[in-house]
Amino acid sequence: MNIASLLAKKSGAPITIRPEQTVRDALVLLATHNIGALVVVNAAGMPVGIVSERDIVREAARNEQVFTRTVGDIMTKDVITALPQDDLISVANTMTERRIRHLPVVDGGKLVGIISIGDVVKAQRDKYRGEVETLETQILADQP
Repeated sequence: MNIASLLAKKSGAPITIRPEQTVRDALVLLATHNIGALVVVNAAGMPVGIVSERDIVREAARNEQVFTRTVGDIMTKDVITALPQDDLISVANTMTERRIRHLPVVDGGKLVGIISIGDVVKAQRDKYRGEVETLETQILADQP
């Protein structure tokens, strides 16, 4: 299974924010859409960063004026991205080893989606559940 198959099951375009918007704007988007991270895009719609709930909390602990700062001030700039054809097992390994909870998916320089570690775990669970059901059916069919 690859990321493209996972994205095909998700609805809607990824929620994004511009670097010049405020952290308060980011919080509103995160809360409204019940998500944990936003991909930060430039005017051309290309990813330039990512900002998560954790980024905001960490900054709030250091700076009480966090809500008036821009997303560009606190975002992670060196974003690790994935391609639609990437295998979910390798993506899961990368996310676990690098401690990444959200991974933007880029194709031809354009943002095409975002996946979370929860999406990856659910896809793997569903795959294994299907395999178990197939094996159970085969075992039951072989019994006299």
